[in-house]
Amino acid sequence: MKTRSNYWQLIPYLRPQTTTIGQAFVCTIAFTVFWPILAWLAGYMAEYIGQGDLVKIAQIAGVAAVVFLLRGAAQYGQDSLMAKAALKIALDLRQRVYAHLHQLSLNYFEVAKTGDLSYRLTEDIDRIGEVINKFFHDFIPCVLQLIVVLGYMFYLNWQLTLAALIVAPLMALLIGAFGDKLLQSSHRSQERISNLSSLIAEVFSGIRLVQAFAAEDYELQRFLHEAEQNRRANYRAKQIMAFQFVVVGFLYGMSIVLLLFLGGWQISQNNLTASAFVSYVFAVGLLIDPIAHITSNYNEFKQGQASVDRIFELMAIKPTIVEKEGAIALPPVTGKVEYCQVSFSYSRGKPVLKNIGLLVHPGETIALVGESGAGKSTLVNLLPRFYNPDAGAILIDGINIQDVTLKSLRQQIGIVPQETVLFSGTIAQNIAFGKTELNLQEIEAAAKIANAHQFITELTQGYYTYVGERGVNLSGGQRQRIAIARAILLNPRILILDEATSALDSESEALVQEALERIMQERTVFVIAHRLATVRRVNRILVVEQGQIIESGTHKELLAQNGRYARFHAQQFV
Repeated sequence: MKTRSNYWQLIPYLRPQTTTIGQAFVCTIAFTVFWPILAWLAGYMAEYIGQGDLVKIAQIAGVAAVVFLLRGAAQYGQDSLMAKAALKIALDLRQRVYAHLHQLSLNYFEVAKTGDLSYRLTEDIDRIGEVINKFFHDFIPCVLQLIVVLGYMFYLNWQLTLAALIVAPLMALLIGAFGDKLLQSSHRSQERISNLSSLIAEVFSGIRLVQAFAAEDYELQRFLHEAEQNRRANYRAKQIMAFQFVVVGFLYGMSIVLLLFLGGWQISQNNLTASAFVSYVFAVGLLIDPIAHITSNYNEFKQGQASVDRIFELMAIKPTIVEKEGAIALPPVTGKVEYCQVSFSYSRGKPVLKNIGLLVHPGETIALVGESGAGKSTLVNLLPRFYNPDAGAILIDGINIQDVTLKSLRQQIGIVPQETVLFSGTIAQNIAFGKTELNLQEIEAAAKIANAHQFITELTQGYYTYVGERGVNLSGGQRQRIAIARAILLNPRILILDEATSALDSESEALVQEALERIMQERTVFVIAHRLATVRRVNRILVVEQGQIIESGTHKELLAQNGRYARFHAQQFV
């Protein structure tokens, strides 16, 4: 569900930077005070220009130079301090959003677009930081400048100033109307660019498949379509802004014409001197820049609001897997696992697991076999609490896993998945994934057990070889052995092997299988397998069908039953 937020939600992120923002605000006030002084100096100088008094003109010019210098120092303090605060706020916001995403459950990431999340964490947050910076170092100074200069103009001639402000309410209404339309356009534009970002991430992560199917032209057309949609959305926003500047500029120009007419009339009535009118016109000139900036800033704030909406839309998402209050740390376990009448469904009314009852003793190896979609992976995914069961409970050493902290639970469960995920970094960093300090001796020991040490040492930089994104410069067997080494280094009492050899060639499979047999010793192991040859020597084989365990026994026992397992076996070997 999409939620709408506003800038008030940024206040908690502003509070830690109150001191820096306050210092910048002091500089802003100092910077603003110099504007009416400059307007007064312009009128004062006009008197001596008419008299041709070069000495006085030079003296006033010297004073003006000092004022400009002090004004520049105040401006530097304002800009640098606000940039410091805004960048720190953006960093804090980015950190909190990133941490929040890590708390969300797997079911969210199954539907979320990676490119969209990346865009929100980068472009959207950068835009929010820019808006905060502009608000304090540009918008507020411009507003203060308007107030101070207008005050000076009232001081010079209040009748003239009131007349000049007739168009101000109309300009404010127009700017607000344009801003609402710009907000809608910004939402559409950012949705389009996030779609484009998602498409790019998707295509380049599967570039091998694109090239294998000679689908470059097809993907180019998809890219051009999304890029064109993004261009149209951006162009619509630019059209609104361009038209706004024309309308506001016209009204401002007409107010200047009115001002000149009324100024001449006031001088003819002896209500205003010529030098005072020069000062007044100079003050009006000082309003041009802040009005233009305020209009531009308002547009940017509306565009930034779309980014704020998108960020706090993420923050509003609640994880489905949460620790209960007072959750305890799971003590070191022996590996006894019990499923107590567990049922689960991804969507209501479509059960994936039905009343699963299962007791696994410490050190026992259990194989789960069955057709795709039978519920094998779901059954083991409940163990580290990637999902919560709809009914029933899962116990480890007699402790309900919902009573313990997620970190203490998952640190005692190792997983070797079918599709190995490696991250950008060195081989050593991938083996020691999740550890802040690298112990090369422990890493090498784990790699030796995983049959990975030999091929690693043959690489140009050994364990410090950079593997690249997703480990594309390594073979499937090499990636899988690194994943096994990663699980070994964790030293879990419970191990999940999710079809760990199904995608490998025979030579790689033999090396991986040998490594797996080493790490399975004295651990509770769940093996998901389609190849029955890999599970013949396990303690127990469970046949899962339509979310239920329909057969249980050793390889020989299940063949003797001549049931579902025997038919699987016949299909693969006969």
